[in-house]
Amino acid sequence: MSATFSSRIPLPALAAFLSGAFALCQAQAARTVIVIDPGHGGRDNGARWYGVAEKNLNLDVAKRVEAILRKRGFLVKMTRTTDTYVSLEKRAAIANRYTKTVFVSIHFNAHSNRSVRGIETFYISSRGKALADTIQRRLAKRIRTRNRGSKRHHYAVLTKTRGPAALVECGFISNRWECKRSSQGWYKDILAHEIASGIATYALANADRRR
Repeated sequence: MSATFSSRIPLPALAAFLSGAFALCQAQAARTVIVIDPGHGGRDNGARWYGVAEKNLNLDVAKRVEAILRKRGFLVKMTRTTDTYVSLEKRAAIANRYTKTVFVSIHFNAHSNRSVRGIETFYISSRGKALADTIQRRLAKRIRTRNRGSKRHHYAVLTKTRGPAALVECGFISNRWECKRSSQGWYKDILAHEIASGIATYALANADRRR
């Protein structure tokens, strides 16, 4: 026979099959709880430069990430939703409540040298590295600044969290230029979109894995 297998499948049927396969992947990923952690909060301002408190930027970007992921059908939990203090142990404990999680902590950076700028992402485990690399690639591709890469670091929220975890530093607010744009809604939308896309890409690729 000269006809190939693919040529016998009606296009509507093929489209339905592909749509169903994608929906299955989404359903698998939806069983993963995405825990978004806005760094600092309450009495802990984090970095503060040019009248901008890091804790507020963290929460703003985190809420935008949450909204994007929920629209995509993911189950999302936040370690805080208001300007409140949450200990590092409690942040990790929130993630550790669930059988299968992806944990991402959102921060902005600072340095005594005000010329330092860029975005970087941290991890502790091999799966955390895969998550951090995915997020960092998305941010570096979209945002015009120095790509500081993904790095291993023993931050408490990473070491205390059992599932794959990453901590994103979205820019240096000690750098006047980065601080100014970090305060703009359009820029926070870009950050949130790329972080959420990185999380979704990782979650879908690892939908069948446990902790």
